This record gives sequence, C-alpha cells and structure tokens, in this order.
Amino acid sequence: MDQLDNDKKELVKRFMYVAGEGEKVAIEYLNLCDWDVEASIDYFYDTPVLVDDALLEELYNRYKDPNIDMILVDGITLLCNDLEVDPQDIIMLVISWHMNASTMCEYSKMEFLQGLKELRADTMEKFRDKISYIRSELNDENKFHDIYNFAFSWAKEKGQKSMALDTAIGMWRLLFAEKKCPLLDHWCQFLQEVFMPPVQLAFSLAYS
Repeated sequence: MDQLDNDKKELVKRFMYVAGEGEKVAIEYLNLCDWDVEASIDYFYDTPVLVDDALLEELYNRYKDPNIDMILVDGITLLCNDLEVDPQDIIMLVISWHMNASTMCEYSKMEFLQGLKELRADTMEKFRDKISYIRSELNDENKFHDIYNFAFSWAKEKGQKSMALDTAIGMWRLLFAEKKCPLLDHWCQFLQEVFMPPVQLAFSLAYS
C-alpha cells in the first residue's frame, strides 16, 4: 500500500473497515471498480465467496486435541501464536463470538468451521488479515452489545447458571478496557466490598 497515493490509501482503509477484508482483497476489488469505493463494496458483497472445506479441515486438524475431537487450551494457544495475538487479548473473545462458542477455552469442530466460514477465512493468512476488522467490531455499538451479552454466557463454567465474582469483574475489565468507563473501578470495588467473601454471582446486568 506504500506505493498508493494518500487518497487511494484512505479508500483501501474504508473498504477494509466495511468489508472486513485485508489489504490485498481491498486493492483487488477497488481496481476492478476503478477505485469507486461504494461500487467495489457492493461488488464484493454481490460476489459469492466460497471457502475451501479441505483447507478449513486442515486448519482444524492443526489445532484439535489429539485425544478428543475439539480444540482445547493447547490448540487455542497455538492458534494465538499463529495469529500473532496475545491469548489475553480481547480479540480472542470477539473471535469466540464469531464462532458462537459455548464455553471459554474450547471450540467444537462445528463452532470452529462455521466461525471461519462466516469470516471467509480458510487459510491462516486470510485469518490474520481479518484481525484489524475483528478488532474494529468493538467500536460498533450494536456489535458490542451482542459481544457483551455473549461474553457472560461464554465465560460461565459448564453446567453453571452463575459465575464467580472474580470472573465477572475480569470480564467487565476486559470489555471496557478501551472504552474509558470512569465508573468501572468504583463498580468493581463496590461489588468486592458487598460480596466478600467471594460468591457466585448470578449475572443479570444487561448491556444497554
């Protein structure tokens, strides 16, 4: 992109933000539409993008547990390494939201494959290209609402209807880390003072 003038660089960034694709795809579609960003985005969405099921299967097999047909902690750690993101990065929560994962730190085969199909990513290169877009989704108020509500269901232990207070506080701090919520520390301190010693917290505070 360094060879492009500033106007074209802005068009590339706009395409990437809206379409959730990487730089290479953005430039390809913009070239096809004579750098008309609206037309290129329309063309992108009107053109079916088929993922390669065999490539998806290869990705899944790279991360699946050797003893069970699921991706567990070790596989997710390897996935983070390949994506070049920290396992504690909120991006992994958003990825889990895309996969509609039912439990933290694990993906079923169906969750993993369907999530990558939704993201149109059947190779690690395509998956990495999606990271900027996935992170940007946190700035979309409607998507953040959905991610927030997903997070507290996803973070509960299997079979539990409530979660530990420390877990709930950790999720709030993760979700609002970049939103500069001035009352977050006061809220967490209040809960820790009221619910000491630690108890299971029936989470019911909806995001609005």
